[in-house]
Amino acid sequence: MSFIAKILLVDDNPKYLKDVLPSYGYEVIVAFDGLNALNILKNDENENKFDLILLDVIMPNLNGWDTLKAIRSDKSIESIPIIMLTALDEDHQQVSGLKFGADDYIVKPFTLPNLLARIEALLRRSKWKTERTVNTKISITSSDPINELTTREKEVLSFVAKGASNQEIAEKLYVREVTVKTHLNNIFKKLNVTNRTQAVLLAMQLTII
Repeated sequence: MSFIAKILLVDDNPKYLKDVLPSYGYEVIVAFDGLNALNILKNDENENKFDLILLDVIMPNLNGWDTLKAIRSDKSIESIPIIMLTALDEDHQQVSGLKFGADDYIVKPFTLPNLLARIEALLRRSKWKTERTVNTKISITSSDPINELTTREKEVLSFVAKGASNQEIAEKLYVREVTVKTHLNNIFKKLNVTNRTQAVLLAMQLTII
């Protein structure tokens, strides 16, 4: 059978995704904790490189955050796209994870169509990055529908990237919390995103912050 992509599923309870993802064209290899995942990644031969990693946060032996940091610090595997699977639905924790190199998040319980859409989007983006590296003439052009952020909006977004809450940002900038919320809403509109995590991820990709 010819697969669309090869996925490493790192989860101590993998049965559902292990069973369902092959039905959508994905080859799935399972690691039951972070240590197992690192062993698989480091022992993997060139012809069996993974296209994407689905990484659960809460696992025995080595949790998702520490596994993520270990992957991003290893030159041989650092570029593999990673989607974090987390039950922690808190923006500041998700944003903090972006600093360690997570490409996307999905909060449990999730719907399968949502996960599949994120996998497909990340694989497309990863393929585009690879092609861009090979052909240095490819670049982001001014036709991209991204409006320029103000200096203050960049300040707010930089604090968000560091995991600061709205209240903490307000205190640091000596403004009211409602003002921070207004800046965030403007940022979301300009970047065409819907939440803090997406805003930080896109800003990092475009080197806005």
